[in-house]
Amino acid sequence: MAKTVILHLLERLKEIGITDVFGVPGDYAFPVNDAICNDGEMRWIGCCNELNAAYAADGYARIKGVAAVCTTYGVGELSAINGVAGSYAEHLPVFHIVGMPKNSIQQKHSTMHHTLGNGEFDLFFKMTQPVVCARTILTPENAAAEVDRVINAALTHKQPVYIGVPADFADMEIGCSSPPAVPGPVSDRETLETVVRLVAARVNEARSPVAIVGALVGRYELQDLAQLLIEKAGLPFTSLFMGKGTLSETHPSFIGVYNGHILSENVREFVEESDLVLSLGTVMSDINTGAFTTNIDPSREIRVQPDRVMVGRATYHNVYIEDVLEGLAAVLAVQSRDDIPVHDYGLGEPQGGPGDGIAPGYLYPRLEGFFEAGDIIMAETGTVSMGLVTARLPEDAVFFNQTLWGSIGWATPASFGAAMAVPGRRTVLVTGEGSHQLTVQEISQFGRFGLKPVILCLNNNGYLIERLLCEDPYIYYNDLAQWNYSKLPEAFGMEDWYCARVATNGELDAALIQAGQADSGVYIEIVTDTMAASDMALALNRIVFKGGGWKA
Repeated sequence: MAKTVILHLLERLKEIGITDVFGVPGDYAFPVNDAICNDGEMRWIGCCNELNAAYAADGYARIKGVAAVCTTYGVGELSAINGVAGSYAEHLPVFHIVGMPKNSIQQKHSTMHHTLGNGEFDLFFKMTQPVVCARTILTPENAAAEVDRVINAALTHKQPVYIGVPADFADMEIGCSSPPAVPGPVSDRETLETVVRLVAARVNEARSPVAIVGALVGRYELQDLAQLLIEKAGLPFTSLFMGKGTLSETHPSFIGVYNGHILSENVREFVEESDLVLSLGTVMSDINTGAFTTNIDPSREIRVQPDRVMVGRATYHNVYIEDVLEGLAAVLAVQSRDDIPVHDYGLGEPQGGPGDGIAPGYLYPRLEGFFEAGDIIMAETGTVSMGLVTARLPEDAVFFNQTLWGSIGWATPASFGAAMAVPGRRTVLVTGEGSHQLTVQEISQFGRFGLKPVILCLNNNGYLIERLLCEDPYIYYNDLAQWNYSKLPEAFGMEDWYCARVATNGELDAALIQAGQADSGVYIEIVTDTMAASDMALALNRIVFKGGGWKA
């Protein structure tokens, strides 16, 4: 069989581990949609809309390392672009495949549906430029080389790429099926040797060093290498909010999450008083640094980033994070440190009686106790994720929050994508009802594909995080339409799910016990007071209104 443009693309995607494609079909994309569905090694995962499909691909990529989303031209791709932008900001290699009008139609500048009616067909391609690390429109002549180029870019930068496929070109035979291999990035050898020598000397000589494990360690799938380095050098380690759960929080050298001055004072003191801070793949954004309240002396910090290393105030370029970690793991002295602090890390015992209304002091510690080893915990932007930032995760549990992009509604479809990536693991979605309303229809996909998540929807009568950050907490724009959330699974066809609406601590306990025993999907609506906020959310409120706002 002749290898066509679309078959070549799908073959290469399979070679890098992509066998599932999220999306919404469309007439310009039919050749792509058909090829996916007719490929016995691939699976089309239809979503309720393109934005949800992009969010689902984002969640899938957090588990599998790569993902793909397919949309039609114009209306479909623009619907997805917010989700793609989030994957770009948070370093997730998502392949966005866009079915385009036939090239023959484009050349005539015809007035077609899904266009702006001006005969210009490259406008949406141009719009994608800020949110992808590479983009291309495939032709029979360039397909072999261009597919490899964008794959290399996505895997190098861990960010999305855009692949346009004109409908008539999709089924045309490609001109060359074996292009020269596109080389991956290679560290400059002399610079790498210099960096490894300098960093190793600083770590070996430090009296009270600490490592901060950032989210990019996970994005580059370097958890084992980072753990090896930390254990060899005997380093205590922490993480930032965005990197929570990247390495095991049950490890004896883990001291808790570092969130600047707003939470965990003992962790803050230990990090900021250390004589060397080794930061691995950290993203120093506002939420990730406790509203810029982290305070690390640059002269005492070494930052290892994907393509550079900062040693104090000097920056070394063209050295890549995997090479640096491998080099350090090979040369660091084996050390055992007796001064690693033993912190009483976690949320403690739930506070309150069975008949009391559910408050943060009971809710979040109770959820901490509900999590199990191996769970995939997807926490929505806002107060729900902030309530869990210092929860102690069980062994092999992972925790994801869209800390940097922060698009509300992300977590519901992203949890579906994560569950599709590893259906044998339990996926726990923790969301607020305001965010949930944006993308709630995607829970129907759990039932469609036979998945059994636990969905915990916190109903606090509106946008609580907005109430905490705006001048008037009770202004009308923070109110929501009132839904019967616990009845949504039945409405979406999951009549066999265990569903409950709880408003007291006792009811919450009973529902979580049932959830832990259920052989079905679970949906629990958790009702709290309107202003019942977690500690981190309250700290941000104090910074905004008493500290003069966030200061970068």
